[in-house]
Amino acid sequence: MSSIDSVLTETRVFPPSDAFRLQANVSGLEAYHTLCEQANNDYEGFWGQLAREQLSWHKPFTQVLDERNPPFYRWFGDGELNVSYNCLDRHLPLLANKLAIIFESDNGTVTRVTYAELYRRVCQFANGLKSLGITKGDRVVIYMPMSIEAVVAMQGCARIGAIHSVVFGGFSSKSLQERIIDAKARLVVTANEGVRGGKLVPLKATVDEALAAGGCDSVERVVVYKRAVHEDGPWQIGRDIWWHDLVKGKPEHCEPTWVNAEDPLFILYTSGSTGKPKGVQHSSAGYLLGAINTMRWTFDYKPADIFWCTADVGWITGHSYVAYGPLAVGATQLIFEGVPTYPDAGRFWQMIEQHKVTTFYTAPTAIRSLIKLGGDLPAQYDLSSLRLLGTVGEPINPEAWVWYHEKVGGGRCPIVDTWWQTETGSHMITPLPGAVATKPGSCTLPLPGIQADIVDEAGFPVENGKGGFLVIKRPFPSQVRTLWNDPERFKKAYFPEEYNGKYYLAGDSAHRDEQGYFWIMGRIDDVLNVSGHRLGTMEIESALVANPLVAEAAVVGKPHEIKGESIVAFVVLKGPRPSGDEARQIIANLREWVGSEIGALAKPDEIRFGDNLPKTRSGKIMRRLLRAIAKGEEITQDVSTLENPAILQQLQESV
Repeated sequence: MSSIDSVLTETRVFPPSDAFRLQANVSGLEAYHTLCEQANNDYEGFWGQLAREQLSWHKPFTQVLDERNPPFYRWFGDGELNVSYNCLDRHLPLLANKLAIIFESDNGTVTRVTYAELYRRVCQFANGLKSLGITKGDRVVIYMPMSIEAVVAMQGCARIGAIHSVVFGGFSSKSLQERIIDAKARLVVTANEGVRGGKLVPLKATVDEALAAGGCDSVERVVVYKRAVHEDGPWQIGRDIWWHDLVKGKPEHCEPTWVNAEDPLFILYTSGSTGKPKGVQHSSAGYLLGAINTMRWTFDYKPADIFWCTADVGWITGHSYVAYGPLAVGATQLIFEGVPTYPDAGRFWQMIEQHKVTTFYTAPTAIRSLIKLGGDLPAQYDLSSLRLLGTVGEPINPEAWVWYHEKVGGGRCPIVDTWWQTETGSHMITPLPGAVATKPGSCTLPLPGIQADIVDEAGFPVENGKGGFLVIKRPFPSQVRTLWNDPERFKKAYFPEEYNGKYYLAGDSAHRDEQGYFWIMGRIDDVLNVSGHRLGTMEIESALVANPLVAEAAVVGKPHEIKGESIVAFVVLKGPRPSGDEARQIIANLREWVGSEIGALAKPDEIRFGDNLPKTRSGKIMRRLLRAIAKGEEITQDVSTLENPAILQQLQESV
């Protein structure tokens, strides 16, 4: 295999300040290396000790790792616990009156819930589920807006051993129907409507449409939370029940159902290369250990923190760092219903100021959008409460990283650029903020106990500076256990035979620099092969965004009869979208810019301008759609999850 060429050079280094290092949970590079050595010298002992220290067990485990049936690994397999107990009950003696959740609605209304109040609400909902006949192992689909109730629903399922499958509230009825059918869900939990950016989102109507489309015979009941107060839609007597009626009069205590460490906690569907969603199945104990450990290590959690992860619970980030991780360590967290640009682009900064947020975790896409809409806005707010920043979901380009560091963090807050996936459950490669010096655009070093490497197509390690496929060479507690009802696809997708069926193949390309820092170059299917050179799309995107005219960029390839692939760039400028001679001049300037930043090989063959890029409501760029547009193909896939469907026609017509 010709290795993937790395063309991005970034030399800026930001070491942790002495003040941050001295108070950090992992203090200094030597402490990080000590943890890594402990894991390398006694892998099972390392994870076993963490599991005993961080989790509360009903029945202690005696075996840490069972590797007899790879890749179906079992962790702490003879132990028993309950995830909801670990998030709520064990805090009550000391933290009953501590704020668990500060919820800010779309219109700015704030609701605060203590750990004792959250415990009572979860128990009442869990008792409500039991009254509907839901028991251990049953699947419950949750299709909710961001809310305290969404967390209560997830925790309520965990409390009785039911398996939840949260579906992002922006998905269409067809996507919802597919997930209900695959999981054979007995129950759907939804809201009559959601509210985002001042607009109502018809959740219950979408559920009705999904169930009416057929194939959802497993669904017996639909629980509906009354979020928006206006005229109610259609109601099916005997199937539909209001949330408030379900919990009315239910006991405020629900004895937790003790489950095996390996019993499934949830199924979360993620995109597959075939178009058919993959039902990623996570365990109870190993998953929760990953969430807790990364709250302590990556986010350097302190009891006084106000933690804010902006992700929706419909995604893995909202599972690990909204619904479970913060509660499992007894944190106070902020949950937000709305969008960062409503009622204006200062919303995030206003909320950080108002709620004295200390840890802020968001997506590079959101950061770049906010730069475009108001790069100087953070200076108008008091962000002095912040002590740590984080990014998630995709690689962050260096220029956005530096803006985030200087304008939001005031140059004093470490940035944890976290690489992980739905399938890994928790962070894998990320700087520990009190130990590891950061480089803009690099996720830096693997966490202790995570044996990451970069290999070629035959599974052999590649030298530093050369790119290849990112793999994790040993099983870890929080990793995906299987794909729901599809173990063969699980093996083929993540543990291919080329790597002896033992390496976890992440599906990302990456390279390591001379200091061993990891740089994510994009998905394997986002690697371009231009004239025999394999180029990571992220690096070209970073070069484009470094241009002062550019707010955001996405790069894809399309077939080229001479070069193999040509480079097509979709660009959002900081100013108005140009046309005619102005557009052609900017295109020429950007091509020269990329040529000087990277090399002539990386110059885009085609540049299209849009007012924005096609994104899901969670801010993820839909690169498959961009590839289809670049090739001139008709778009046939479901676009109902897009925040801005009209942008597709604009990009198709772009010069």
